Amino acid sequence: MARPTARVLALLESLQSGGTHTVAALAARLEVDERTVRRYVDQLRDLDVPVRSVRGRHGGYRLAPGYRLPPLMLTESEALAVLLGLVAGQRAGLVTTADPAAESAAAKLRRVLPEALGRRLAALLETIEFTAPARHTVATTETDVLLLMAEAARDRRPVSISYTASDGRHSARTVYPYGIVAHSGRWYVTGADSVSGEVRTFRLDRISLPRVLHGSFDVPAGFDPADQVLAGIAGAPRRHEVSLRVRGTADEVRARLPTGIATVGPLDGDEPPGPSTDQWVGVRIRAERLDWIPPLIAGLGRPFVIDRPDELRDLMSAYGRQLAAQASVTTPDLGDDCPTGAAAG
Repeated sequence: MARPTARVLALLESLQSGGTHTVAALAARLEVDERTVRRYVDQLRDLDVPVRSVRGRHGGYRLAPGYRLPPLMLTESEALAVLLGLVAGQRAGLVTTADPAAESAAAKLRRVLPEALGRRLAALLETIEFTAPARHTVATTETDVLLLMAEAARDRRPVSISYTASDGRHSARTVYPYGIVAHSGRWYVTGADSVSGEVRTFRLDRISLPRVLHGSFDVPAGFDPADQVLAGIAGAPRRHEVSLRVRGTADEVRARLPTGIATVGPLDGDEPPGPSTDQWVGVRIRAERLDWIPPLIAGLGRPFVIDRPDELRDLMSAYGRQLAAQASVTTPDLGDDCPTGAAAG
């Protein structure tokens, strides 16, 4: 080992094997004198590698417990970005394999950060909360499937897959992946499908046996993978087909709806269902259950007409009566704990 840098890395490798290493043993392994070993140790410490001195008859050097990674030279902003990315991905349901993978990765990163910065970031992670969690059970996607499909999308290579549909049917097909999208705790790939001959959206957790094939393809100009996935989710077959007419522009109404819940567009008829000066749009929602839709409609804060199904009209009337009953309940005196103008309940 002719170069000092190579010897320093060899020293780090020896220390990472665990235990306490005497100066004499390290000097013999590196083929240098003991004074040079101490100089190399100082270089590692300058890189924030936690090398500990052990005194006594069997003393020498060892690494702090748990240290395995090479030194990471991160600024506070960079370290914050990495840790928040890990934690946010876990809490949003976008981790692959199992939750402990994200937790252990974050723990390893924190162990190799300078002690002061580690304490500050630990305080932040213990106090922050994330909104908009996944609305359903998080689906686990194998890391290998995700990375393979992402590389194929980047390189524009077709992929043969085995796919399990929501009804349990299995099929073999070739997908031409245009892009990968993460939405509400799940990963999706969208692209041309050899079976249907159309652009389709597939959940990655339902893909098995992916294999990159020879050949290439072009992505249509202006294609937006996220828009395609959201449109596919909103239009997927469900038990109930909900149709509304809502007063307002498409942008105004769409801004008040959760992403991917509904499709908003022009009405089917030529005339709006109100005065000619009013603008109305059609809203389509596909749902397995209807019980959550009345609060969603009420939250729009705009005039609406329910076209179908009839069951939703009954649920909406019952929800209105429930709100009226709650509003008529006598409000207790909350004293100074209720700010002026705030609704108590």
